[in-house]
Amino acid sequence: MATSIGEISMESSSSTLARLAPLQAVLFDIDGTLCDSDPFHYLAFREMLLEIGYNGGVPVDEEWFVKTISGKHNDDLVSVLFPNDHERGVKFLDDKEALFRRLAKEQLKPQNGLYKLRKWIEDHGLKRAAVSNAPRANAELCINQVGLADFFDALILGSDCKHAKPYPDPYLKALEVLNVSKDHTFVFEDSVSGIKAGVAAGMSVIGLANRNPSQLLMEAKPVFLIKDYEDPKLWAALEEIDKMSVTRKTTT
Repeated sequence: MATSIGEISMESSSSTLARLAPLQAVLFDIDGTLCDSDPFHYLAFREMLLEIGYNGGVPVDEEWFVKTISGKHNDDLVSVLFPNDHERGVKFLDDKEALFRRLAKEQLKPQNGLYKLRKWIEDHGLKRAAVSNAPRANAELCINQVGLADFFDALILGSDCKHAKPYPDPYLKALEVLNVSKDHTFVFEDSVSGIKAGVAAGMSVIGLANRNPSQLLMEAKPVFLIKDYEDPKLWAALEEIDKMSVTRKTTT
């Protein structure tokens, strides 16, 4: 039986991350992790799929979106949505991304507590990268819209790698680009695909349970789930990292 947010104790959450001390870097997914962009993706898919008569002309629902679309790379979605017409699938998804950008522009909002976490990361001098399956135009739009254009040291895209998420390649490339160890880095993700990628890369992943069902996310094996960046569970864990960092300094 999958573990829910409430069943993960704050104490165990904190101790899990404390072993990463001294921390070197924090990695972020973009869509749904930095900003609440999934509603705009859902609306774009629903509108465009309805236009072509997908699903017998019945509008797709959010449950379908979470199961079929969320966190996946467009190359994979072409095969899912248009298994017999690759060229049409590529054109459809290009048009869908353009519609997403029109819908989302000026409307994207940062996840609660993001700027508080940003300050903590900057105050600790940590390296950071954004790691996404999104097309570059989407990724840059989201980062710019939430005011983090100057925050990240690197932007790693699934299209930059041999394999996109859920394979570990994008996160492994981020570690390489930042020149940091997986043993001193953790990840923020909001999708099953993204959590699986971070875990497969050997890193601790904190899942954001803001849109996707908690039970599905836990099946991907994050260290714990949070509601947003204001979650007391997250700040208890960060405090434990600080304490462990001090302890290890005094014993060396």
